[in-house]
Amino acid sequence: MSDGRYRGRRQAEAERNDHALLRAAREVLAADGAHASVAAIAARAGVGIGSLYRRYRTKEELFQRLSELSLDQWNEAAEAGLAHEDPWAGLAGFVTACVEFGQGSLAPIAGTIDVTPEMWAKSARGDEILAAIVARARGAGVLRPEITPTDVSLLIEQLGSSPMLDQIRKQGREDLVEAAVAARRRLIAITLDGLRAVHRGPLPGPPPGEHLFTERWRRDSPA
Repeated sequence: MSDGRYRGRRQAEAERNDHALLRAAREVLAADGAHASVAAIAARAGVGIGSLYRRYRTKEELFQRLSELSLDQWNEAAEAGLAHEDPWAGLAGFVTACVEFGQGSLAPIAGTIDVTPEMWAKSARGDEILAAIVARARGAGVLRPEITPTDVSLLIEQLGSSPMLDQIRKQGREDLVEAAVAARRRLIAITLDGLRAVHRGPLPGPPPGEHLFTERWRRDSPA
């Protein structure tokens, strides 16, 4: 096998392992929070702990990489949502995609790791695209005018954590996973309907500021 083909296979394998680690980390973090161990994540992903540490020198480095991958998925979903010709379908598709791949499940590590320049840049890009999605939907009259990008981000984080689905997976009840996923999709649809402009009652309180969503990721934030 040529060196080029060998490197290509190794790179593809590394990418598969990274995505497996991301899925595993979401599941373990949902169960254990910020105290999730690298060993538990590696075991859930089917990756040897030695292999993991050859790729990532520290737990923080692993979580930084997982955060970058999560931001990549967010941005891909946001770009697809903005590209959709229908403003409502674009917003709904973005929210649904983010919830279904567990966006927000890395929230327990907010403030426990240093945010790299790459993470800040990807986050800023995601914020920019989401703002455009929300502005377009509001401009088309299909989204409640008081809804902000931060509202949408927090909604995704709340829906991305499914206690019932997490419990079923922890119990190893694979026979119930499909039904639990379907139930969550139903809740996503119900929640999205609440964002539509047809609702006339005001929302309680002022809209949340962006700092509520981002400041907790700064490691030097005041206690």
